Amino acid sequence: MKPVPVTGIRLARDDELAAVAALRWRWVEDSDGLPQGDRAEFVREFAAWARAHAETHRCLVAVRDEQVLGMAFLALTPRVPTPHDFSRICGDVQCVYVVPEARDSGVGGLLIEAILRLAAGFGLERVTVHSSDRAIPAYLRHGFSVSKNLLQSVIDVPASRTNS
Repeated sequence: MKPVPVTGIRLARDDELAAVAALRWRWVEDSDGLPQGDRAEFVREFAAWARAHAETHRCLVAVRDEQVLGMAFLALTPRVPTPHDFSRICGDVQCVYVVPEARDSGVGGLLIEAILRLAAGFGLERVTVHSSDRAIPAYLRHGFSVSKNLLQSVIDVPASRTNS
């Protein structure tokens, strides 16, 4: 596929949060089918959520001529202090999405590189990601590796909790 020219990768501006929300809606629609609910309401609520969580969830966007082509969030989580360090933080890459017409052109890799630079700027001791099968090779190319020590447990949440 021909590379898609990207004007830049940067922190999302407030006026771009609706476009980021629309990408999230599109992602769910692409993977799970049309989401229930009102799209405009979701966009408003998502943008409000992103504003309210801006300190803990830094959103990067890939743009071309002011059009948002992709997004990635870095979630910042304080860690329990050690006797040597009271300011430990780790990061989790979340919600990476590139519009289908810009996939396989390097945009996702640029977002991953930018997330890792952002993480380094915060002095994070580690960054994790829960990846789709399709994106695993991209993360591996950018320095992520499989960890024998990182485990997860899927919690069985009652349906009444997931629908609220």
